[in-house]
Amino acid sequence: MILSFNDLDKLFKEIDETLKEKVHFYVIGGAVMLYHGMKTATKDVDIVVDSTDEFRTVEKLLKNIGFESKIPTTEYKKIDLNQMFIRNDYRIDLFQRTVCKGFILSKSMMKRAETIRTLKNLSISLCSTTDIFMFKTFTERPGDIDDCLLLAEKGIDWDVMLAEIKSQIRTSEQRVWITYIGERLDLLENRNLVIPIMNEINKLREEYFNDLEKGDFESK
Repeated sequence: MILSFNDLDKLFKEIDETLKEKVHFYVIGGAVMLYHGMKTATKDVDIVVDSTDEFRTVEKLLKNIGFESKIPTTEYKKIDLNQMFIRNDYRIDLFQRTVCKGFILSKSMMKRAETIRTLKNLSISLCSTTDIFMFKTFTERPGDIDDCLLLAEKGIDWDVMLAEIKSQIRTSEQRVWITYIGERLDLLENRNLVIPIMNEINKLREEYFNDLEKGDFESK
């Protein structure tokens, strides 16, 4: 369990001191919430890198500094977790761009991310609360709904979220995703969260089910 972002800063500095080339971390999940004071602890650090070369570099480096690679558990069934690394109280979940079954860290997400550290070889950016909220509407890990409520208190750009959802679905051609997202947003509405884009989400769901019934998966 990680109780302070200062602990993560120490880890990032250790990684930077070992790196021989440039790497950019995009941090999602509980670690970002810890940084913003929305959580008092997190059990893992979710890190996304954009390239295969960066992934291989980080994978090798973590093993060299004492992290052990572990097999992801079944709770990550909808998550493309490439590797899980554990050393004492630290657990790093490492992704290469794809986070949720083809749901990717897009270029627009990268632009929205806030760079908080620029070390000698390692840069660390925190993804926006809007994008983290969106990722959490796609997963079923314990506590994600509660996290979404906390993120909503911090502030969600609903128009940006809707545009990103449409872009991700269009790019991946995985229209079924709108059903996953819609189910999670239904749960949040049941927890009294006001979701301004819900009518648009319901419309997209209805279009998907109508086309599914007709056997038409080419319409957009």
